[in-house]
Amino acid sequence: MNEKKLQEYKENLLRLKAEILNNGSLRKTEDLHISSDDLPDEADFAQSVINQQVSFSMRAREIEKLRMIELALERVHNGSFGYCEDCDEPINDRRLSRQPWTTLCITHAEEREREDGRFGRAM
Repeated sequence: MNEKKLQEYKENLLRLKAEILNNGSLRKTEDLHISSDDLPDEADFAQSVINQQVSFSMRAREIEKLRMIELALERVHNGSFGYCEDCDEPINDRRLSRQPWTTLCITHAEEREREDGRFGRAM
């Protein structure tokens, strides 16, 4: 990969990282508390629990994405960015543009998804 393209990916990764860190969703805490004073009945309480679970899930996804972005930035630094971790072939630019933190070419990503699906159903 040429230096100009690598720099573009690095800048994109840094922009995505800043968006996650600056959007406030990782710092908000008001949606994580359930006050019994605000819940007159069980239905309201159940809805609050569901909202809390959605908030936890969204945070977990953002934290995982942030972790993957950090790892991609490390790969930029050590020269392994843009190469599939399974076959060492270059990852398609279109794939990297859409998901710059990816570590797999489309072939191996689809293979992993099939394997995860197969093992996921067995559990």
